[in-house]
This record gives sequence, C-alpha cells and structure tokens, in this order.
Amino acid sequence: QVKLVESGGGLVQAGGSLRLSCAASGSMFSIRSMDWYWQAPGKQRELVAPSTGGGSTVEGRFTIARDNAKNTVYLQMNSLKPEDTGVYYCNARIRDYSGGVREYDVWGQGTQVTVSS
Repeated sequence: QVKLVESGGGLVQAGGSLRLSCAASGSMFSIRSMDWYWQAPGKQRELVAPSTGGGSTVEGRFTIARDNAKNTVYLQMNSLKPEDTGVYYCNARIRDYSGGVREYDVWGQGTQVTVSS
C-alpha cells in the first residue's frame, strides 16, 4: 500500500509563508493525481489546489508544484492569513501495479498550519 507523508506545517504570523510537502512512498505504483485539501476547525474538508495544471490559486497566494521524479507535491503558501488556519491534507489517486493493477485513493495524516494575527 502506498503511503503519503506530509510535512512543513507549523505556526506562522500573518503575512508569513510556509511550504508544505507531500511525498508518496511504496513500490510499483504511479500517481494519477495529487491534490491538497484543507480542513478548518469545525468545517468540512475542501479542495485547496489540484496538482494537475499547476499554477497559483487561493487569491494568487498559494502555488502548487509537483515533482514527478520524487513523487512529491508541494504547496507554497504566501501572505498567510489567520483564516488559512487548519489541517492540510494531501490526497493521491494511486495506480498500484503490485499483485495486479488497481487504483485507490490515499490520504496523508495531515499537517497543522496555524496563522496568528
């Protein structure tokens, strides 16, 4: 089973920046898609940025980039606001070739981002 590990979260002041990373590990697999989700306290999880297409999102403050050679996706977050606080999750659609071909979704454990005012 492929696993995702996120890193890069933490506490930052408003206006600051963070770079989140999500790395997939396992054997005999390929990544169909790799996206970032965000869950604010008491709210449902929602899509922040899909890695397909790349580019900036969230009012131009967040930029997603994917390194296929490293099976890693990044989320560069600039000009952070207190309302960006929450847990950021990585989700990947995996095509697994071990023991036959199958596809499934995998979630990372999440990384906490806290933006203080």
